[in-house]
Amino acid sequence: MTSMNKILIASRNSGKIDEYRELLQGLPVVIVSLLDFSDLPEIKETGTTFRENALIKARVAAAAIGQMALADDSGLEVDYLQGAPGVFSSRYAGPGQNDKANKQKT
Repeated sequence: MTSMNKILIASRNSGKIDEYRELLQGLPVVIVSLLDFSDLPEIKETGTTFRENALIKARVAAAAIGQMALADDSGLEVDYLQGAPGVFSSRYAGPGQNDKANKQKT
């Protein structure tokens, strides 16, 4: 074991990666993410729950890179919308849309 261990964050979301770096600050770890592996394809989040999607991302990333990976999944669940957008929060407005479009969708 080396003095600095790597932790792979199975995300391309720079904000989320920064949160992990802040959370783990001071520990003898180096944070790497999917942004460090540009040749990897996008991971399809096909789960029906946040937990399932986190497991999919962690398992696919770990298999592709050959090391353990950490992942999470999150989104908004709005009672008025019967729990939507839920696991579809980041793609609520449809393929290729951005956060602004997701927020404006009614």
